[in-house]
Amino acid sequence: MVIVLGIDPGTAHTGYGVVLSRGRTLAALDGGVIETGPGAPLERRLAAIHSKVSDLIRQHAPEAVAVEELYFGRNAHTAFAVGQARGVILLSAGLHGVPCFSYTPQAVKHAVCGAGGAEKEQVQRMVGALLSLPQAPAPDHAADALAVAICHANGAPLREAIP
Repeated sequence: MVIVLGIDPGTAHTGYGVVLSRGRTLAALDGGVIETGPGAPLERRLAAIHSKVSDLIRQHAPEAVAVEELYFGRNAHTAFAVGQARGVILLSAGLHGVPCFSYTPQAVKHAVCGAGGAEKEQVQRMVGALLSLPQAPAPDHAADALAVAICHANGAPLREAIP
């Protein structure tokens, strides 16, 4: 049995998803979005993300935190802000002694959908199917975080087998 906390980092919307993996069976334990006010100073937004991630770690006691890697698009300012949120998430895990693992968006999509270029709607549908949810998870930030957790959970047996 493995519990994984998956995170889709962002300063305005940080998606989180907690997945329980028992053999080939996956189940969603929790999921949602940490929202911070756009008018709040960055340090307050980062503090809120740290606080909520720490709460999730205490509540679910995951064996791992899986974080989506930064996608560096055309907007460097946004990329730096997301990088800061990602750093706060790694800090939260580190303070609780939980190991962190990073996955590119393409690796996550490939693990969940079988194709690294899958669209968001396809990821949402596949996450819902893999977790046997009655409907696709929403919003997309929560679905992405669950996908990151699934990506890690599906690779956990292989990582344990390799010394």
